[in-house]
Amino acid sequence: MPRLTPAVWRSLDILELFLAEDSALSAPEITERTGLPRTTVHELLVTLTARHYLARDEVSGRYRLGLRLFQLGNAYGERIDLVQASTEVARRVSVECNETVHVGVRDGRNVVYIAKVDSTRAVRMVSAVGRTLPAHCTAVGKALLAELTDAEWAELYPDGTELPALTGRSITGLAELRAQLREVAARGVSTEECESNPDVCCLGAPVRDHLDRTVAAMSISVPANRWTARGKAQWERLVVEGARELSKQLGQRG
Repeated sequence: MPRLTPAVWRSLDILELFLAEDSALSAPEITERTGLPRTTVHELLVTLTARHYLARDEVSGRYRLGLRLFQLGNAYGERIDLVQASTEVARRVSVECNETVHVGVRDGRNVVYIAKVDSTRAVRMVSAVGRTLPAHCTAVGKALLAELTDAEWAELYPDGTELPALTGRSITGLAELRAQLREVAARGVSTEECESNPDVCCLGAPVRDHLDRTVAAMSISVPANRWTARGKAQWERLVVEGARELSKQLGQRG
């Protein structure tokens, strides 16, 4: 494995603190949350501020994300059509079923939601665009995990890995998760019943790009009190069709 650069790693640790709800942090708060020496934090903050990755409020002394990160984010967005295409397709699927539709990508053992279109009916969700959840607790995540090779699975979930639970219905055992993922791979559809939210069930399907790689997954989220066999059949059809439509927009041929 190539050698990691400690100063860069620590700088990224600081920047990633701002992914949480706190949009502004003081130097002592950053020191406490990172566990780094005060002098190290000071040097990194000065450098990040000089390069405009952070901005310091002269009155409060607190730090916020800087303009350079905004520019990088925009540059990233201009070079990838996945977010825009996901939102457009999710909107069409949501109109058909009047339920909440998500699209997410995998980040290690987690999923990150990149698109969400809400139902017109009020539903309490734990998800939001940019929010991260354990992949094994979500339909989006299961659709993505089902595509892993045996080698990728072993690297991501070594024997003895503990799976965090979000509800009493969450899967916490590797053997149970692996068995369910085999079913997902065979059917092409994933199911999550109150495993990330005690009041919500979901169906998911994988999204593939022009190289036939699984790059995302789409899901339809439904309140548990509306989760019926008849409805499930309709939602399953819609999420599969939506995932296929998004895949075609990404260049997949099938």
